[in-house]
Amino acid sequence: MAARIAFQGEPGSYSHQACADARPEYEPLPCPTFEDAMDAVRTGRADLGMIAVENSTYGRVQDVYHLLPESGLHIIDETFVRVHVNLLGLPGTKTSDIKTVRAMSVLLGQARTFVREHGLTTVNWSDNAAAARSVKEEGAPEIGAFASELAGEIFGLDVLERHIEDHKLNTTRFLIMAREPDYSRRADKMVTAFMFRVRNIPAALYKAMGGFATNGINMTKLESYMVDGVFTATQFYADIEGHPEDANVRLALDELRYFTEMVEILGVYPADPRRT
Repeated sequence: MAARIAFQGEPGSYSHQACADARPEYEPLPCPTFEDAMDAVRTGRADLGMIAVENSTYGRVQDVYHLLPESGLHIIDETFVRVHVNLLGLPGTKTSDIKTVRAMSVLLGQARTFVREHGLTTVNWSDNAAAARSVKEEGAPEIGAFASELAGEIFGLDVLERHIEDHKLNTTRFLIMAREPDYSRRADKMVTAFMFRVRNIPAALYKAMGGFATNGINMTKLESYMVDGVFTATQFYADIEGHPEDANVRLALDELRYFTEMVEILGVYPADPRRT
């Protein structure tokens, strides 16, 4: 059996595109939810998981940071996908034929100028690739979808307009996850991802972060969220540049542990060249 990589969404989604770009030798396995994609890896139905975590226009994917520490999986790589919004329609149709366009609300919001200039009615859909599939299935020439070119290829739709997104640098970051960690140093520039929960003491976060500053470590991401709906229990997700075996990273993590109740390394992986 070919190795598989699980992703959230339908065939033709941007997550599918990420799989095709980053792991073309793997068979993509579509899953309805992020939980399902992670479970497919955890139970062995897939070897890797492709999980979207943030978009340069719309910020983080809210649900994922809650799922990461509970998934039992490890981050082994990252990849970035340029999200090009395309207008798809039935074969033979023209842009002027389209009156209604379907897509997820996030994608609709990334092409507001195009929607306004063409006087389109927008309909929020559960998944961009599913929107493309529905256009093909219903066969109405006045209905189009915003989706990837891959979705057009899969469902036999024409690309009526290419790259109509408002922000020309619109990019989504994905994490590649596996059942086993890989802490090997595979590049000069490495990233360490971890979760931590600070103690309930004054200035706990300030003190916990001090070790990274004094050891000259660049923290590229710090996300916070409540745990179990309790205001006094705050958990953090962080990315730093460096490897846990680096002397300065080791010292900073030791200091972090002194001021926290929990520290859990989620992954160590090469920084993608497109990381800025």
